[in-house]
Amino acid sequence: MCFNALFMTIKKVLLLCLLAFCFSFNLHSQILEPVKWESSVEKISDTEFNLIFTAKIENGWYIYSQEESDGPLPTYFEYKNQEGNYKLVGETSEPDVKPKYDKIFEIDVKKFEGEADFIQRIKILNPALKQVEVFLSHQICDDQKCILQDFNFNMSLDGSEVAKEEIVIDERSKKLSEELNLNVTGWDKYEQQTVEEQSNLSIFFLGFLGGLIALLTPCVFPMIPLTVSFFTKSASDSKKGLFNSILYGFFIFLIYVLLSIPFHLLDSLDPGILNNISTNVTLNIIFFVIFVAFAFSFFGYFELTLPQSWSAAMDSKANKIGGFIGIFFMALTLAIVSFSCTGPILGTLLGSSLTADGGAMQLTMGMSGFGLALALPFTLFAMFPKWLNSLPKSGGWLNTVKVVLGFIELALALKFLSNADLVEHWGLLKREVFIGLWIIIGIGLALYLFGKIKFPHDGPLQKLGKGRITTGILVITFIIYLIPGLTNTEYANLKQLSGFPPPMFYSLYDKASDCPLDLNCHKDLSEGIAAAKLENKPILLDFTGWACVNCRKMEEQVWSTIEVYDMLQDNYIIISLYVDDKKELTEKEQFQYLRTNGTVKNIETIGDKWGTLQTINFLNNSQPYYVLLDHNMELLNVTNAYEPSADAYLKWLKTGLENFKK
Repeated sequence: MCFNALFMTIKKVLLLCLLAFCFSFNLHSQILEPVKWESSVEKISDTEFNLIFTAKIENGWYIYSQEESDGPLPTYFEYKNQEGNYKLVGETSEPDVKPKYDKIFEIDVKKFEGEADFIQRIKILNPALKQVEVFLSHQICDDQKCILQDFNFNMSLDGSEVAKEEIVIDERSKKLSEELNLNVTGWDKYEQQTVEEQSNLSIFFLGFLGGLIALLTPCVFPMIPLTVSFFTKSASDSKKGLFNSILYGFFIFLIYVLLSIPFHLLDSLDPGILNNISTNVTLNIIFFVIFVAFAFSFFGYFELTLPQSWSAAMDSKANKIGGFIGIFFMALTLAIVSFSCTGPILGTLLGSSLTADGGAMQLTMGMSGFGLALALPFTLFAMFPKWLNSLPKSGGWLNTVKVVLGFIELALALKFLSNADLVEHWGLLKREVFIGLWIIIGIGLALYLFGKIKFPHDGPLQKLGKGRITTGILVITFIIYLIPGLTNTEYANLKQLSGFPPPMFYSLYDKASDCPLDLNCHKDLSEGIAAAKLENKPILLDFTGWACVNCRKMEEQVWSTIEVYDMLQDNYIIISLYVDDKKELTEKEQFQYLRTNGTVKNIETIGDKWGTLQTINFLNNSQPYYVLLDHNMELLNVTNAYEPSADAYLKWLKTGLENFKK
């Protein structure tokens, strides 16, 4: 019974993770609302009423029964303020349907399509009661993805109008809001496609690589043989020891996946919230300071650890409880104890995911890869105990790994400071300054690897090992690769690093324009449209960001190719709209935008304006995002996103140009 209960709990947790994956994917591809809810009240007598909730569901989507199951989350109603006011008569009724097979959850389950009524009868206890508040949450899926939604209903019992907070938008705000609507046409001509900005699988493998690196740190590596030996020797038989090791590894994986779930909750509040976080100046500076602290911790000047009482408490629970739950607390203890080594690597993963364009989904994939890599050795070595003999002995090389990671953390810290600098246009870290600092950090790392400098925890270096020499040569090669980036020549475009250093036009050298690759571009929509009409050229609407890694990759790896560059320069008017630009609009330009869900967004910065314009007109809030338009705001081709193939991007541009000429 204990095992079954634990298994069902694990299954539910994994299901929540799956739903978070699906929900996050939807938010970053487009904004969907496939079910509309309506509510009404039916009077039965002076004291009894039926509360009716009607779901109108788009074709191909389903909502699920209120019954608990091993598959989808049930539809849930919460009737508020019952005490002393009213009571429920029976349960909330729902359509009587037979279970059907569900492709996502691979079980038979009750689900509703088209339209579904849910009815709850109530009995009034307080004659003065005028309205009832109800909270509804449900899951809606098609055959590929799922969305979580919730609604609040205020239902009048006597037919009087329900009191609502009135949102007043002044005329100036209404007028400026209307100007954001471009009235784009031509959607019916092209089947719009969504291109993921970065492969979630690649993020998973990067997280997996981070977990492998964490295994080679002094906080984790010595724990592998100790923990495996504990499970294999303390169990009454080898099979039980193997099972416990597998469960221990699974719990390690699960803990790191669960750490990413709060970011999905943030994402569900506002599709653009993670983008706002990633470009937040204060947050980027905080990340910079934290990464510098991580670096000096790895150098050995101090230790970053979670409170010892936490690990002691977890260890105590593991010893007292035992069994499956005890193994979970053992895994949690490992996560806490190893934080001084895993924390900086996780911080890198967190910061990189939030400053990319995939937000919570990429973070979860990265954390999953990290947790899997960290968990695998504890399972594999339990399955094949003889492999333990092949493990290298702990020693000074573990500290060398930490110091090397410290230099890497220091280099990555500059990226966060650069993000803040770009968004605020401070001019502190121009491209050449950024690359110069990376060269200095690289020289420091090379000197360390060749034994010329030491750190507090380094012992005497008898001779240079092959690992140090090989890594040192690789570092020197990387430094040589960086040097042309300091020049004002054609070789300054370090394509393999696109997205990390500031853009090429953010330079100490005088540039022909502040546009990518010195192309002719406009950063104001009205000016760009006027120029397109004057020169009789089509428009390339470029939704981009100062801190957008994939935007830089597109500019420096795709736009820089001769054919694409010439096509853009000769045949298009580029309008680059930076959705993360924190420069404030003038007081006259600032306004309030009323969203379709009844909430208000304050348009205070340039980025607020362009980000809202993108969401209104294209139901998309990811960058880069490219749209080809004529002068009447009619689409000339499918919209495009991150397209690493220069040939495919050129073909897309040519098609748009041909359609414009027609």
